Amino acid sequence: MFGRIFLPSLVAALLLNTGLIAPILAAKRPNFVFFLVDDLGWADVGCFGSTFYETANIDALCESGMKFTTGYAACPVCSPTRASIMTGRHPVRVDITDWIPGHRAKPAQQPKFQHIDDRDNLAWEEVTIAEVLRKNGYTTFFTGKWHLGDEGHWPKDQGFDYNIGGNSKGSPPGGYYSPWNNPTLKAKKKGEYLTERLTEESLQFLETRPKDQPFLLYLSYYNVHTPITPYRKRFHHYKEKAASEFQDKAPSIEEHNGESRSRQDNPNYASMVAAVDDSVGRVLDRLEKLNLSDDTVVIFFSDNGGLVTSRKAGPTSNLPLRSGKGWLYEGGVREPMIIRAPGVTKPGTVTDTPVVSMDFFPTMLELAGLPTMPDLHADGVSLVPLLTEKEELADRALYWHYPHYHTSTWTPGASIRDGDWKLIEFYHFGDVELYNLKSDPGEKRNLSDSQPAKVQKLLGKLHSWQKKMGAKMPQPL
Repeated sequence: MFGRIFLPSLVAALLLNTGLIAPILAAKRPNFVFFLVDDLGWADVGCFGSTFYETANIDALCESGMKFTTGYAACPVCSPTRASIMTGRHPVRVDITDWIPGHRAKPAQQPKFQHIDDRDNLAWEEVTIAEVLRKNGYTTFFTGKWHLGDEGHWPKDQGFDYNIGGNSKGSPPGGYYSPWNNPTLKAKKKGEYLTERLTEESLQFLETRPKDQPFLLYLSYYNVHTPITPYRKRFHHYKEKAASEFQDKAPSIEEHNGESRSRQDNPNYASMVAAVDDSVGRVLDRLEKLNLSDDTVVIFFSDNGGLVTSRKAGPTSNLPLRSGKGWLYEGGVREPMIIRAPGVTKPGTVTDTPVVSMDFFPTMLELAGLPTMPDLHADGVSLVPLLTEKEELADRALYWHYPHYHTSTWTPGASIRDGDWKLIEFYHFGDVELYNLKSDPGEKRNLSDSQPAKVQKLLGKLHSWQKKMGAKMPQPL
C-alpha cells in the first residue's frame, strides 16, 4: 500500500508514474520531526495570513509540503490537545479535558456550575506514539514543554528515551532567560534563551543519535506562551516595524464578558514567533546537512489557538477567525498545520478537509509502515489518503468538550463541526450558536434562530456523542 512506504521523492515519483509503488515494501522507515508550538494562533504565520509576523522558514516548510487549512486541536487549551497527539484519543476518553491542573472559577466570573475534576496526568495505561515507535526500533527524543503530569509521568515514563526540559509546568519555569528553575534543564550560561537552547539540544541529538535507527524528534516549544517576553535578537526589528505601520491603537473586540485583540501589532509577541521560526529553520537546515531531509517526515502544529481573548485583549489576533485560546470558536481550536512527507506529499499542496490532532498517531504509524491500531488511536484516522491526494477521508463529525471555566473568560460549553456546520452550546448562558463555516468562517452570523431543525440535529449528535463517551457534564452549583 502506498501510504506504508517511504522513499526518496525522485524514486517515489517514478514509481507512482509507473504504477509499481503499491507492492513494494519500504526497506527503510522514515524519521519524524514534530514541531509543536505552544499557543501559536492559526494566523500567526505568514503562510496562514500574517503580514506583521515574519516566518520565512515555516513558510518554506509549508511550500515544500501540504498545508492543512482546517487542522484542529482537540481542545482550546494545551494539556488535552497534547494528550490527544500522544495517544490518538479524544481528551474526554483520556479524562484530561482542561489544562493541568486547571482553573477554578473566581467569584468575579459568577460561576453557575461546580468545578469538574479531571486527571492531573496522562495515565500510564495510555499507550503513546513514542512507546509504539520505540518498540519498533525508533530512538525517541523529547525536548521542551510536556505538561502532562508530575514527576513519574514525564516523557521518559511515556516512551521517550530522552527528555530535555519537559516537566509538569505549562509555562517556562523561571522564564525564557536563564537561570531557569527547570528540573530537567540546567543552564549552560547566564542569559541563555530557552528556545535557542532547546534547538541546540535538538541539533546535538541529530548529530549524535544512533545512526542505525530511525528517530522521533519531538520539539515542543514553550514559545509563545506567557509570560510574553521579547526575544532580544528580533525585538527591535518588530518595535520599529510596529512604529512605522501603526499610528493608532487598534480597538478591542467585545467577546461575551471579555475582549479580543483586533490586530497583530505586539513586537514582544512577534519576536517570540520569530524565535520559533529561527529554530525551525536551523533544524531543517541540519536535516539537509546530514542528508536526512529525504528520509524525514516533518510535522508542524500548535496545541491551541493564539491568546486573543481575556478580560483585556491578549497579545495576538486570529482574525479573520473569531477569538482564541480557551474558546471553542474557530480561533481557539483551528491551528497552523503542515506535513511534509518526502515521496508522499507533493510540494505546495493544500487540503481544506477538516482534520484533528488525534489523527497524527495513525498517520505516523502508516507512514512508518506499521499497522494502524484503531483500538488505541480510537478517535483518530490516518491522513495518508489526503497526503497522497489519492482519496478523501470519510465524512465525520468533530467534537469538542470543554466544560470548564477558563481565564480567557470562557464559560463551560461544547461544540460540534459536521460538514460546513458548526454548533456551540454555552451551558453558562443557556443558549446555542450555529454557523456555516463555508460562508462564514469568522463566525459572525449566528443562524440558530433561522435554522431550528439544524440546531436540533446537531445538538442531538453532540449529546449522543457525549453520552457514548461518558463525558463529565457540569452540574449546577
